[in-house]
Amino acid sequence: MKYIFMAPMLVFSMASCQSHNESEHAEEADEHGHEHGADEIVLEPHDAQRLGVEVDTVRATAFTETLKVSGEILPSSADRGVVSAPTSGIVRLAAGINPGSQVRAGQAVAQITARNVSGGDANNAARVALDNAKRELDRITPLLADGLVTKKDYNDALAAYEAAKAAYSPSAASGVASAPRAGVVTAINVSDGEYVETGQAIATVAANSSLTLRALVPVAQADFLPRVSGATLSFHSGQTVDLADYKGRLLSSASASAGETPGYIPVFFSLDGSAPVIPGSATEVYLKGSGRSEVISLPIEAIVEQMGETFAFIRIGGHAYVKRPVTLGNSDGKRVEIVKGIEPGEVAVVKGATFVRLAEQATVAPEGHSHNH
Repeated sequence: MKYIFMAPMLVFSMASCQSHNESEHAEEADEHGHEHGADEIVLEPHDAQRLGVEVDTVRATAFTETLKVSGEILPSSADRGVVSAPTSGIVRLAAGINPGSQVRAGQAVAQITARNVSGGDANNAARVALDNAKRELDRITPLLADGLVTKKDYNDALAAYEAAKAAYSPSAASGVASAPRAGVVTAINVSDGEYVETGQAIATVAANSSLTLRALVPVAQADFLPRVSGATLSFHSGQTVDLADYKGRLLSSASASAGETPGYIPVFFSLDGSAPVIPGSATEVYLKGSGRSEVISLPIEAIVEQMGETFAFIRIGGHAYVKRPVTLGNSDGKRVEIVKGIEPGEVAVVKGATFVRLAEQATVAPEGHSHNH
């Protein structure tokens, strides 16, 4: 049968006919002299161009073996900083500080105060002790010169002053918890008005100048690890990211790191923070291994699936296409190996395969309809 695409939103002008006299109209010829067979899909060139259908001649080229695994994008530990409480007390978050807020290095994130807290402000007590020790040292110093106190008395006063100075923290006195670096507040670990201890994490700031990819390789495929040379990320949105485009670098693929996730070996890559990915997002990872030559491959978007089988569309004339079953091999996240079904030199649809598929599935012209040629 011939296929005529009559979808309401996408009207194709197709060189196909159907009449009551099948013997007279079983085949039609285009301007190139090609006669359309029963299983051909006819799509006018101007419709193909308008819908973005593109074709390319199939060639056997170099192809890199890959291993598809799951992964996660993590902020680099080198780019993360913790905002810590400089003293114990009640925390008050600064105005406008929320997850996602941009902060400068040294910007106040919170204020800690021990006023109205049982036990008082320990740092304030340390400051009072420091003032007292300083006054005692100032009193004894001239007396030592006059021989009115012993060297031991002076040394005891000096030691008391040094101990008091070590116990007192000027930063704790201010109570200001500041951002250790410029970046984005990725987490706030306390609630406004909560009591915190000295050194407790209040918030996390990430600069995101670099990111880390954590990919999980099944232990059963550990023999692939020595050949890992790069990776391509594939997200549910259809977006793909090649780490090579963002200064991607393999950090570790040693099986010694196994055990973190039972049954899997984590592989880590670093990549530039300008990559269009979001820390914390999950992704499919195509780990790149060694390359092979003379491999037939097509872009992933050139492949369609129906009833559990995979197909590609081959152009066989100026207007005509056929659906060809194909056996797939490996994929690098952008292209997929064609093990069987397509030969070098054939012209395949590489973009817009969905529209060709719609044309194939479109309604056949109703009985009694015909085109005049």
